[in-house]
Amino acid sequence: MEAEQAHGGGNRLYLMVWLSLLSLTAVEVVLAYIQVFSTAGMLTILMFLSLIKAALIMAYFMHLRFEKRSLVLSLIPAVSIVIGLLCVFFPDGIRALELGVWQP
Repeated sequence: MEAEQAHGGGNRLYLMVWLSLLSLTAVEVVLAYIQVFSTAGMLTILMFLSLIKAALIMAYFMHLRFEKRSLVLSLIPAVSIVIGLLCVFFPDGIRALELGVWQP
């Protein structure tokens, strides 16, 4: 009982988060099937929904919502490095794809 109070939620909270994740996934699947947006628009919407889902998973199922602020802030450098590496490697991957080096 004390652990449940320390983390500020119970089964109802986790059920609500799970239902939110399930509904966001259903929206993504429906958007993929109806194809009313352009490719760029679809990717933007899907990335935004995926970021929301990742934030919910990190906050509730990884219990980061209930951690000290210093632990959460320690993730910022790691995320910055990953984004920087993606910005470095994606253009090279696109260049290799255009050259025909890599066949999907």
